[in-house]
Amino acid sequence: MTPREIVKELNEHIIGQDQAKKVVAIALRNRYRRSKLDEKMREEITPKNIIMKGPTGVGKTEIARRLAKIVNAPFIKVEATKFTEVGYVGRDVESMIKELVETSVRMLKKEKMAVAFESAEETSYKKISQAIAKSKHKNMQDVDLTTLTNDVLADLKLGKYDDMTIEVEVNDNPKSMDIMNGMGGEMNIGDMFGGLLPKKKKRRKVKVKDALRIVSEEEAEKLIDEDSLNSEAILKAQNDGIIFIDELDKICGGGGAQGPNISREGVQRDILPIVEGSTVMTKYGAIKTDYILFIAAGAFHIAKYTDLIPELQGRFPVTVDLSSLTENDFYEIMTVPTHSIISQYKALLGVEKVHLNFKEDGLREIARLAYNQNMTEEDIGARRLHTIVENLLEDESFEAEDTLEEREVVIDKEYVKVHLKFKETTERDLKKYIL
Repeated sequence: MTPREIVKELNEHIIGQDQAKKVVAIALRNRYRRSKLDEKMREEITPKNIIMKGPTGVGKTEIARRLAKIVNAPFIKVEATKFTEVGYVGRDVESMIKELVETSVRMLKKEKMAVAFESAEETSYKKISQAIAKSKHKNMQDVDLTTLTNDVLADLKLGKYDDMTIEVEVNDNPKSMDIMNGMGGEMNIGDMFGGLLPKKKKRRKVKVKDALRIVSEEEAEKLIDEDSLNSEAILKAQNDGIIFIDELDKICGGGGAQGPNISREGVQRDILPIVEGSTVMTKYGAIKTDYILFIAAGAFHIAKYTDLIPELQGRFPVTVDLSSLTENDFYEIMTVPTHSIISQYKALLGVEKVHLNFKEDGLREIARLAYNQNMTEEDIGARRLHTIVENLLEDESFEAEDTLEEREVVIDKEYVKVHLKFKETTERDLKKYIL
């Protein structure tokens, strides 16, 4: 996709923040450009990591998540503050890379399973039809089992046996258990002994439609080469992976290396080699982090971007400011996206035969209140809409199932003024401006 097409796709889900969309679209397109170069040049070009600065709820995480979805890339989100917790016991900062590889393996396995499922399904039909035929043959004399199986197979594909209960033999997979967690290595007991011991089988009584799914999945797994899958997954994570580091401003030192600031600066130094480029060992193999795209985000309302250690600043050369949402942005958030907050509530209450009819002036009034609340209280971005709409529809949501008859609720400006439970703040709280 061209940068313009990427921005167009993002516009369907995220309102405003045009500069941020432009920056991430260019970063994504540069990956495609890099993939077309010769190997020597390709090795020299690394992604230009991005820092998004802006208040909460304006779309920082959503931009990164949608970006990964557009290109079907492995994506994970980590909180930088997780590594500063008092008495933190667990995996070190390399855990983000391990999580990315896990995500990549799951994605590829899902894709390969979908392809293998078609041929595996035919095998499962034959196995289940034989099981049904044998169970019938117990009570029948002088019956050709092959003929009976073919007859059952035809009826099975038509769904005539879906609700019948049969006994099938399935793999008894041992439960996974990680040991040595947080000690620089990982071992999975299930993986250790799973390859040494023969796979156990167990018998389960299930409905035929469930048996078809279980057997199809087992047959599909047999068609997938685990080693090539893991190698491919590591390459995908290495070249296409996106890691979103949130709350980066919370690990800024700022004010000298005293008390908790030492810990925060220590986390920055731990993250630095991962972002700079290093090799991390995972249970699927080694992965280089040089070509992973890192997108960091933070409000930076107390700490400043310049409070980050210089080395880390250098690894995030692209910075973009995201602005607070305007009154018109709130209106568009409720009307433009396909699955907007308004369409979600319409669908939820539609289940109870309550049809919500939002009028233009009603939506404008909700947008005005959301904007004013963010200006006078804490700026929580688009999340303010959830507070307002939940308050607005509280009575309808509570009483919806009491009246079973179909009805329409018209939500206009007057309805919004009458039903909102909180008092609109008319005067700004000046305390937050006092030094």
